[in-house]
Amino acid sequence: MTHTEMEITAELVRDLLLDQHPDLAGHPVRLGARGWDNQLWRLGDDLAVRLPWATQDADELLLKEHTWLPILAPRLPLPVPVPQRLGEPSARFPRTWIVTTWVPGEPADRAPVTRGAEAADALAAFLAALHQPAPEGVDTNGRGRGGPLAGSSERVAQQLAEATEMGLIPDPDAVRAVWDDAAAAPGWDGPALWLHGDLHAANVLTADGTICGVIDFGDVFAGDPAVDLAAAWTLLPDGAVDRFHDAYQPVPDAATLRRARGWAVIRALTGILIGEAGVRGRRGGKATWGPPAQAALRRLIATAHR
Repeated sequence: MTHTEMEITAELVRDLLLDQHPDLAGHPVRLGARGWDNQLWRLGDDLAVRLPWATQDADELLLKEHTWLPILAPRLPLPVPVPQRLGEPSARFPRTWIVTTWVPGEPADRAPVTRGAEAADALAAFLAALHQPAPEGVDTNGRGRGGPLAGSSERVAQQLAEATEMGLIPDPDAVRAVWDDAAAAPGWDGPALWLHGDLHAANVLTADGTICGVIDFGDVFAGDPAVDLAAAWTLLPDGAVDRFHDAYQPVPDAATLRRARGWAVIRALTGILIGEAGVRGRRGGKATWGPPAQAALRRLIATAHR
């Protein structure tokens, strides 16, 4: 991960707005969050500015949001950030940026779900509404998530070995068993469905113990719904996964649930390593990612043979 050498400040955000969207430049500007790909700056009470500060493809991800979210948002039952304006690269800031609506709530890695039944219903309704056939021309790669699950086996083995060596995985054989079963499951043979593609705890917002919004659609693509269904294990508390599967329509078949467990293993191992990097103060680490990832791995192992 390489962060931009240019410092992003409130003054820079105001200058960019003055240059390209002067009618918005009078709104108060304050830092909202520094994410993996973008910084988020609050613009008054109802808007936000998203500017790339890491990864070379962040501009492309913002353009995907700008193109597709206005089409998807009206049918989704949870609030999502809807792009309002596009910022062009310029001498002041040589990258694409966008202005979106602001979605209130706390990221689930900082404020985990505690009302499992309500959150399971909310997540199931959201994904059922999103998981509809996508039109021709929509990305089907999803930064590598669009291919067969087994194609990630080498990466999973490396991450599992690294996390085990660091003492972060109490039962690596059990994790490996979950993965092997998932990788051996039959592939998706249905239509390419719309997917969020990056449903980890930092991209889901909570309030009063349940899910109240979903953010960061830069990875939106089309493919196997198992990629998103993994969120049942990574976001919901103990005892809520079955309710999610009952509420999601159409009810996932056994092969899809096996693949979803595999995607959840990938998400959990990645979160554990990023969380540990944060604990150790390494650049790009996020200490809050570790606990939900550990909880997800524990739930996956407990349900491996169901």
